[in-house]
Amino acid sequence: MTIEQRRARIARRHHLAPATRGSDVTGIARDLVALHATDPTTVYMSAMVRLRVPKFDAIERALYVDRTLVRMLSMRRTMWVVPVERVAVFHAAVGKTLERNQRRMLVQLVEGAGITNDGVKWVRALERSTLRELTARGEATAAELSKAVPGLDTQISYGEGKAWAGKVGVSGRVLVVLGAAGKIVRGRPRGSWVSSQHTWTPTPSWLGAAIPEVSVDDARVELVRSWLWTFGPGTLVDLKWWTGLGMGEVKRALTAIDPVEVDLDGGTALVLPDDAAPVRKPAPWVALLPPLDPTIMGWKERDWYLGDHQKALFDTNGNAGPTVWSDGRVVGAWAQRPDGELAVRLLEDVGRDAAAAIDVEADRIERWFGGARILPRYWSPLHRELST
Repeated sequence: MTIEQRRARIARRHHLAPATRGSDVTGIARDLVALHATDPTTVYMSAMVRLRVPKFDAIERALYVDRTLVRMLSMRRTMWVVPVERVAVFHAAVGKTLERNQRRMLVQLVEGAGITNDGVKWVRALERSTLRELTARGEATAAELSKAVPGLDTQISYGEGKAWAGKVGVSGRVLVVLGAAGKIVRGRPRGSWVSSQHTWTPTPSWLGAAIPEVSVDDARVELVRSWLWTFGPGTLVDLKWWTGLGMGEVKRALTAIDPVEVDLDGGTALVLPDDAAPVRKPAPWVALLPPLDPTIMGWKERDWYLGDHQKALFDTNGNAGPTVWSDGRVVGAWAQRPDGELAVRLLEDVGRDAAAAIDVEADRIERWFGGARILPRYWSPLHRELST
């Protein structure tokens, strides 16, 4: 399996080559397994660059009217937008473990701060009262719930006397536990599509029912199989990182799939049993992808498409900034300046035709924004430089 083949798969399966763009935002999310949603604007931009006819209202409808896409906590304690029919898979495969781990951490936090000697009882009671209040309201922000639920506004100090000292709010931790438990989901934001002030809603109210029970083992097999189709060939390291599962859990899921091993530039990678055939190379293409786009974040081992641009395009926590792509490799970065103009910086020579196509794509995205100011949650070094 050559690098050229991997890049051809990105173009076609990630809907990045113009001829492969889609018409259905839910279908696009499904083909990408899920959309990153930690930064609310990423969801819109990831979908828009892949839509044949980009329309913000189509994304709004899928998220908040038809609800064929659902925001939920899952892999790596990250917020994702997931096709509704896969919510149970994500919850069983990852959410249940995430719930246990996050509750245990919160218990340790409140006991360590001396708030209570019985952290389990204290946290469980706070979960119940928070869920009861949210159910009565129908929807609410974290700030609204903190004012209404006794104890939810608790602040815990850490790092006393240290340069990194600060406080952590209990409310955010409780909502994370409830989200991982599948009891609440992110609803419509307060404000426009660039707003990060999201409401929370009880899951049965949003979906019409509680999340169905699915076998954990079956769910992990389905999650790994979906990743292999979208991102394969990939390595065990890639799969462990992306799913957030343990290596033993990944290997158990792969046993049920029985993937094919392929030679990958001297190493070994995996593809689905019926997916080793070559993929036809598309016509030359370019794309401007947003921060934390599923494509840039799809693998742990990224040299084959990122080259030596990691330090310029990722922050110190491993979050990708906005990137410029040409034929399946990262060639630069882009950013929106305060006046709304899109600035592009190429980190390598891509040739006259590709450079011209990148300018056209930048103009297209600038028109989509329609004057909206995009303030991403994570800034890469080059992104910050271009934004000034």
